[in-house]
Amino acid sequence: MLPYFPFEQDTYATALGVRALRAGETLIEIDAPHYAAELALKASLLREDFRARFQALPGTEPLQWEVLRLLLTRMADESPAHFTRLEGEGGRWHWRNALLGTDSRFVPGDAESLPLAPLDWVGRQVQEDLLVLDGAREGFPLVAGQLCFPSGWCLDQKLGRPLLEVHAPVPRFAEQVGAATLRLMEGLKPGRTVTRCNWALTVTDRLCMEPRARAEWMHLFDGLTPQNAGERCFLRLERQTLSRLPESGAVLFTIHTYLAPVAGEVPTPERRRRLAQVLRTVPDDMSGYKRLGPLREPLLAYLEAPPSDAGPSESP
Repeated sequence: MLPYFPFEQDTYATALGVRALRAGETLIEIDAPHYAAELALKASLLREDFRARFQALPGTEPLQWEVLRLLLTRMADESPAHFTRLEGEGGRWHWRNALLGTDSRFVPGDAESLPLAPLDWVGRQVQEDLLVLDGAREGFPLVAGQLCFPSGWCLDQKLGRPLLEVHAPVPRFAEQVGAATLRLMEGLKPGRTVTRCNWALTVTDRLCMEPRARAEWMHLFDGLTPQNAGERCFLRLERQTLSRLPESGAVLFTIHTYLAPVAGEVPTPERRRRLAQVLRTVPDDMSGYKRLGPLREPLLAYLEAPPSDAGPSESP
């Protein structure tokens, strides 16, 4: 099962749902069974079309190095079985990634010591997408990012835009949570990471859902029935975090995407009921934004079927 089930009430609500990291929670989550495969997928996507998945505005190199230092330090502290950060003479770092079986040596701040831009390099160590917002400019514009597993958007659409413009396609975002979002950003303190969980329902197990690839999977809506919806519909979760960088005041936004068939995420009547109630109360404009229309009725019928009818789903 996925590590989160984000449906905490019986009706859909547009809310930030942000909280501080709790004791024992990590900034970077390691989903070890999928780690190597997802990092290999990232590398493949970046080879295929680098500019679509990594962009950084001029002058952001110091912010990128600050992200790298923060993440490697936290990962070594929080997951010592997987990662080791050693510091040698002249500030040279030795980074060991036991999950990938790699060793890297470089000097933070020295562009010649890394083969890639710092944010791109560190993004290949984590399953998360990494986005950097400039905390020194009004509106917190997006200034750099490695985005390999987006849900319906891309860097070309968003780079350089203020945070509220980035979220402009989300129905009623500005009216309902725009002001609260900016207050949250302004109030972030270094060392006090906050997190939230975003959800979607989809018919594909693709991690990379760029707008240009939509035609490649839209046919999967065809043939959905109450009998097969549990296996053919996927719950897509984004575990997001926001961290203020102490030196620059920039904000690091991380997105760890998890995917699993709905059937495995609703093993109890209470979970089935809760998801069905939320699904029934999603407003029409939000349903369109989330692309729920073609799957809503088959999935509701699956979730609300009597227990005797809610056995294994048919094959797709």
